[in-house]
Amino acid sequence: MSDDYVYVDPKGNVVNNPNLSYVPQGNAYKQDKGDILDKIRPDYIVEIIRHKLLGERFNNQTNKWEKVPELQKFALSELGAEQIANLMLAVSTQNSSISNLKDAEIKKRVMSIAKTAQYMAIENWLEYGIKRRNQLYFIHEIVFSNSLVVLKQPENEGIRRLIAGTIQESRVYNASQEEKKGGLFGMFKRK
Repeated sequence: MSDDYVYVDPKGNVVNNPNLSYVPQGNAYKQDKGDILDKIRPDYIVEIIRHKLLGERFNNQTNKWEKVPELQKFALSELGAEQIANLMLAVSTQNSSISNLKDAEIKKRVMSIAKTAQYMAIENWLEYGIKRRNQLYFIHEIVFSNSLVVLKQPENEGIRRLIAGTIQESRVYNASQEEKKGGLFGMFKRK
């Protein structure tokens, strides 16, 4: 082994024989697909937005969301923040992240969600804690922007191709390993 390089497996263990590279075994491709899907969490930002609508900031020292007094006069009520967040959750899912919507479908859906947020905020302004007209614009922009980004993310099937590529790579590797072992026909070899 060269002194310039150290070979490690995915867990960080040093591999003494660099000719034996780490290769996933068995159902590893299912785990890879699951690992990729676990990393795609558009619903996570909705929870952050909900806290921001409540006028809260995350404190890294206490590991908790805390109300910021200066933001409270612009904050929504619990009901308002929760209902706006729930509206965004309709599109902020793992399913929408791997969808294949067309541009026209995305625009219609985003406009519909933003309009619904506006209708909800206007009709329930008192319950939502809306005190100023600019809060309506703020809600609209947040809902519109988040929904647009989430629905545009899977455009050109980037994530779907990544997942499919992971599975295909694993299948190709598994097939080549079977050939090396002799596959099914290996058991009919003469000894």
